[in-house]
Amino acid sequence: MRGLVIKSTGSWYQVHGEDGREYDCRIKGKFRIKGIQTTNPIAVGDQVEFEMEPNSDNGVIHKLHVRKNYIIRKSINLSKQAQIIAANMDQAFLVVTLASPRTSLGFIDRFLVTAEAYSIPAVLIFNKLDLYNEDGLEVLEEYKAIYEQLGYPCYTVSAIEGTNIPLIESLLKDQTTLFSGHSGVGKSSLINALLPGRSIKTGEISESSDKGQHTTTFAEMHTLPFGGYLIDTPGIRELGIYDIKPEELSHYFREMRDRMHLCKFHNCRHLNEPGCAVLQAVENEEIAGSRYDSYLSIYHNNETRS
Repeated sequence: MRGLVIKSTGSWYQVHGEDGREYDCRIKGKFRIKGIQTTNPIAVGDQVEFEMEPNSDNGVIHKLHVRKNYIIRKSINLSKQAQIIAANMDQAFLVVTLASPRTSLGFIDRFLVTAEAYSIPAVLIFNKLDLYNEDGLEVLEEYKAIYEQLGYPCYTVSAIEGTNIPLIESLLKDQTTLFSGHSGVGKSSLINALLPGRSIKTGEISESSDKGQHTTTFAEMHTLPFGGYLIDTPGIRELGIYDIKPEELSHYFREMRDRMHLCKFHNCRHLNEPGCAVLQAVENEEIAGSRYDSYLSIYHNNETRS
């Protein structure tokens, strides 16, 4: 039987079968993606084949269908392995906040680079609009300007007050969308606003660290009442870039990709080479300094900690 993986709990997977029923399944044998080692061979969003175990209500997954795409991150404690966050999505939404907790520009850039690398359209959702004072709104506009001029759609919402929720619904309709972000950015509150009656658990912000508490333990796919699917993921504190070679990195920064052909050397690393069009654009403030800092951080394999 064929089915869609709608929840992953590590060793077990909840699969929505072709017959409309949901089955708890485990893996048969080993699944490997060519060229990479992963801590989770099956991910939410995967299309799989499974069969029922004899004298049991549980299924066994024996085949993984080819993925349209997936989004991946380096396992923080196992640098040679990776974790697939989700598969087969139409778009990825990163929920961010400027305070309580603050999402760093470096974290945003790492997410966008990963989305670019796997050809997944990315959208930024700035939540907690209800908390902003006049100065905060100015900073918000500065953040948005960095990314909107690169072509990334940016939206402001308040999950608590319901601000712009209908707009987000229109973006999600009939699409399979990944929702990601730091713990505490209000992702669960936003999903509750989009899925009335589901009551996904929300968490408090730690006063000592200004970090959110994990409320989503495992990735899970929800059916949207107005059409489409929403993939909820555990809050990410760190996002390690996986499987992008330093010499390829600039291809995934849109503003660098547009200027690479203007560099004096075809293999320019955009670090200190003479005649580098990217460095000239940074100097002319045509490329945001924060974006170039993110490039250097990823290039030198420094982990961004927010």
